[in-house]
Amino acid sequence: MYLVEHFYSIQGEGRYTGTPSLFIRLGGCNMKCEGFGCSETAPDGVEVQGCDTVYAVNKEHFSQNWIPITKSSELLNILDLYELPRHVDIVLTGGEPLIYANDEIFIEFLNTLHENGHRICFETNGSLGVDFQKYPVYKECIFALSVKLSNSNEPLKKRVNGDIIYSLATNSKEAFFKFSIDAESITLGLEEEINDILIHSPLTQVYCMPVGGSKQEVEKNTEPLIEFCKAKGYNFSDRLHIRIWDQNKGV
Repeated sequence: MYLVEHFYSIQGEGRYTGTPSLFIRLGGCNMKCEGFGCSETAPDGVEVQGCDTVYAVNKEHFSQNWIPITKSSELLNILDLYELPRHVDIVLTGGEPLIYANDEIFIEFLNTLHENGHRICFETNGSLGVDFQKYPVYKECIFALSVKLSNSNEPLKKRVNGDIIYSLATNSKEAFFKFSIDAESITLGLEEEINDILIHSPLTQVYCMPVGGSKQEVEKNTEPLIEFCKAKGYNFSDRLHIRIWDQNKGV
């Protein structure tokens, strides 16, 4: 289990945009999402393509910045580094945090957070399931289901698993869909793709956010996406942290 970074900021995406949150970013993912076209220069000088958090996905080139976690207290101690309001939201992101869904250290960490009154929010691609019966703490968590579309360049069978989507949406305390959409994809049959995902949990609310790892990219995709959301009745989600701080990390 690896920790990439942690920071106290406001939630920049989805239903809880603007909410003060402590973000804990874990390293590792089951996808690459090179279709998003974001790139970052690794410490070894290699330019790596992927999502806007490729540094938390690509272990080969970024692992020297990943911190191994050997006990839950190492994660809990993060909270003591900040002057946090009581019961502040804890957002677990990545990478893909659910690759650690069965890790005993992770479960112990989640149980302690819940016992201490924190709202726990997962930012997940929705392709990996959790055992709600064995680990009931997941029933107390919120899941932002950022299911990947074809613009990620990931194969359909890998990115969309209806049984897992249904399980996460119906067994958790709360769930919502959060799609990353660029202007070009809107004209390429995107509505049908989204509908094929929503059939697995049709009552779950939808938030659409513009693709982009920089303020310029986000702004380019914003207006077409707003018009798409207006036409389809979806919620538009800004990427507030990128619009304010651009490509800076730790915000």
